[in-house]
Amino acid sequence: MSYDSAAATAASPSASKIAKPLPSSERIALDDVPVNRFHIKIAGLTFGAHLTEGYAIGTIGYALTSLSQQIQLSPSEMGMIGGSTLVGIFFGSLLFGRLSDIVGRKKIFLYSFIIITLAAFGQFFAETALQLTLMRFLIGVGMGGDFSVGHTILAEFSPRKHRGTLLGSFSVIWTVGYVIANVIGLSYGDSAPDAWRWLLASAGIPALIILLLRIGTPESPRWLLSKGRKAEAEAVVLKHFGPNVKLEGKIETHAHSGYSRLFQPDLIRRTLFNCLFFTCLVIPYFAIYTFLPLILKIMGLNEGFGTDFMLNTMLVVGAVLGIWLTIKLPRRVFLIASFAVTAAALALLALLPQSATVAMILLFSAFTLTLSAVSNLVGVFPAECFPTEVRACGVGLAVAASRLGSAAGTYFLPISMATLGFSPTIFILSAILIAGMLVSIAWAPETKQLTLNQACGN
Repeated sequence: MSYDSAAATAASPSASKIAKPLPSSERIALDDVPVNRFHIKIAGLTFGAHLTEGYAIGTIGYALTSLSQQIQLSPSEMGMIGGSTLVGIFFGSLLFGRLSDIVGRKKIFLYSFIIITLAAFGQFFAETALQLTLMRFLIGVGMGGDFSVGHTILAEFSPRKHRGTLLGSFSVIWTVGYVIANVIGLSYGDSAPDAWRWLLASAGIPALIILLLRIGTPESPRWLLSKGRKAEAEAVVLKHFGPNVKLEGKIETHAHSGYSRLFQPDLIRRTLFNCLFFTCLVIPYFAIYTFLPLILKIMGLNEGFGTDFMLNTMLVVGAVLGIWLTIKLPRRVFLIASFAVTAAALALLALLPQSATVAMILLFSAFTLTLSAVSNLVGVFPAECFPTEVRACGVGLAVAASRLGSAAGTYFLPISMATLGFSPTIFILSAILIAGMLVSIAWAPETKQLTLNQACGN
């Protein structure tokens, strides 16, 4: 028996009891294996993480209202607290994206949630704006690691037929968590002077659950194979998918590694595309929805919970619609058209007088629905565009770039509203969406229906 076969059998005690595998030519590729319980488990662990992350980010807008009763916050401090998680995601994505490509996926898959859990509970004990900013920053560091490795590990296990749906569903689950936070924030965020503590720290509960459930997650066989650990890779495939599934791939021996590899001639266009389109999508998303109560007040739409509830409903409906559109439409068409619709909606919104209440609500709803739908693609494109050797680096860099832009947008939005006014601020956000559309027209690849190796150009 060869070393590879012996190692595979040792790694999977039940392997000797499984029927003899078919010849290699008759076995199905990992990209074409039917969805099984293991796929569902990995998807559940990544989806649960995004639920937690959406919830953790969604709580801050309403916690600030309660917090301001205890601590007087300047617009700059509000922007600092609101953007600190996004800055943390920037650093966490760069750090853990690279580490994931070096040490493997499963360690970062676990360690990132240790950081999130501890920092989420730590928010309860913050006494100053700076302390709260630090806790939010650490949550972001953990999220950055999870964004990098979560998208990567699910892409590397998913069959191509369902890869877009599974990766795109991150947006739905994230949005559900965000909306749950909004509902709780609307109901209890201002109920007592200390309500903000309980609201923010409550994110630690789902984080702890996900952390415990992630213990025992196997390593990605594609990563193992790329490092020359063929026997271990085959053992993982054998254990979770059976003897008649084959793993296709190769040992990566490129002279450049890490982030420098992303800027080599064969990858630089994909690197720039993913960083720029991702950034242009999420700057308006986080800037507007972090300070949604403030924006609705400026627009004169803050009477009762009706408009807020409707927009949050649109976020969820749009995210679900985005899954269907990801299945039905070419990736490029969906992305470019969505940029055009959202940019037009914001530009028209900036032009309307405050008295045009119905038109403002309709345009805001169209913007929300479309932006939420196309946000599915931020989980799809980066994970599909890069080879295994630097996939987590590629995803991490795209996430980092997007969160740096989002942090800047979130920081400057209340300042811009106070100095330039509502309409100029909204025009700036519309221009950012137009820039994203132009980048997508020039550089967006079409990855639908391709195997993961084909999608990343291997």
